[in-house]
Amino acid sequence: MKKGCPVLATNAEKTIPRLDTIRRVRTPEGCELELRLAGGVVRARAWIIDFLLRLLILVGCAFVLSQIGRLGGALLFLLYFLLEWLYPVVFEVLCQGATPGKRFSGLMVLRDDGTSLDWSASVARNFLRAVDFLPFCYAFGLVTMGLNRENKRLGDLLAGTLVVYRQTMTAPKVTDDDRKEEVPPFALSEAEQRALIEYRLRAPGFSRARAGELARLASPLIADLPPDDARDRLIHLGNRLLGRGALAAKTEGSR
Repeated sequence: MKKGCPVLATNAEKTIPRLDTIRRVRTPEGCELELRLAGGVVRARAWIIDFLLRLLILVGCAFVLSQIGRLGGALLFLLYFLLEWLYPVVFEVLCQGATPGKRFSGLMVLRDDGTSLDWSASVARNFLRAVDFLPFCYAFGLVTMGLNRENKRLGDLLAGTLVVYRQTMTAPKVTDDDRKEEVPPFALSEAEQRALIEYRLRAPGFSRARAGELARLASPLIADLPPDDARDRLIHLGNRLLGRGALAAKTEGSR
């Protein structure tokens, strides 16, 4: 669903999403993303799934801990605290922005600039759930979501985060010419390698004119080449990086 980077490229691009659910952002690497914002209904479904999963864990542990008296009660209280407050934080930071409920619902949490969630942002958005829940059943949070165009509850406003639909990459079609490789003319930083690989994975989905236009953004690598040649140069450079495995395993995780 994004232009210029493939992190969130998806089969859903074949459909036409509602325009009011799209938010365009530019990442620190200079890639323009189109993120499809999640609404209250699907987020509620994700929360219910997580709630039932936490309840199942709590009930199962309660049955075991009840056999050891007061110590079991204390441990059960501690487990409840961990499940209520650390469960969403740990999953969002370590599992690409998604708790099990969000993953099942096809959602993920990102920072406003399209980058991955960090500990401070996740802690801020989740600890403010205590306010969003008031007076009952996240009423305050739902009202807040209805008052802004990005469907943000108070926790999201404080942390600078978005809940969006997760988009999965599809493998590009490769022609014989696209299999060629070129060695980069100079050393590339990790961000530059990542952007080049993302371009390589996305280019087959663009028209040649659009791919050539985007290639102009990498002017140090393409010099004064015409658009079609510039596109081919970046594809060949991307092949080189992918062929030797540089950052290939990380491209899906950079959301």
